[in-house]
Amino acid sequence: MRAVIQRVSSASVTIDGKQKSAIGRGLLVLLGVGHEDGPEDLEWLVKKIAGLRIFDDEAGVMNRSVVEVGGEALVVSQFTLMASTKKGNRPSYIEAAGHEKAIPIYEQFCEALSAAIGRPVGTGEFGADMKVALVNDGPVTICMDTKNK
Repeated sequence: MRAVIQRVSSASVTIDGKQKSAIGRGLLVLLGVGHEDGPEDLEWLVKKIAGLRIFDDEAGVMNRSVVEVGGEALVVSQFTLMASTKKGNRPSYIEAAGHEKAIPIYEQFCEALSAAIGRPVGTGEFGADMKVALVNDGPVTICMDTKNK
């Protein structure tokens, strides 16, 4: 699994002109699922994201997690994170899991992250044409890959 985690002041997902989800201060997680990903990848990634200390403490040092600051989370599926750009200029998505595998893992990830942070997680819609808006706070953007623990 690959994730791009952004610390945000706000973020939202709009589909067909209607807002599907919106959050205030917290994390926007763009999530790509590979065909070799399994439960251990999901568990590791959820634990890392929930515990990621990228929010400021009272001294202005990034030392608090989303849980500690009472932040929210929005998770958006993004198969393009699995792109390979090794050959040519057209990305290959051969490493991305198909819908039959990716949808259940995406849904399990959202449920597990919700449990880990102790509040509901906003979502996009798998396979939809989504418009994602965000105000990146910092900016702070972190990339994680469960194959590079």
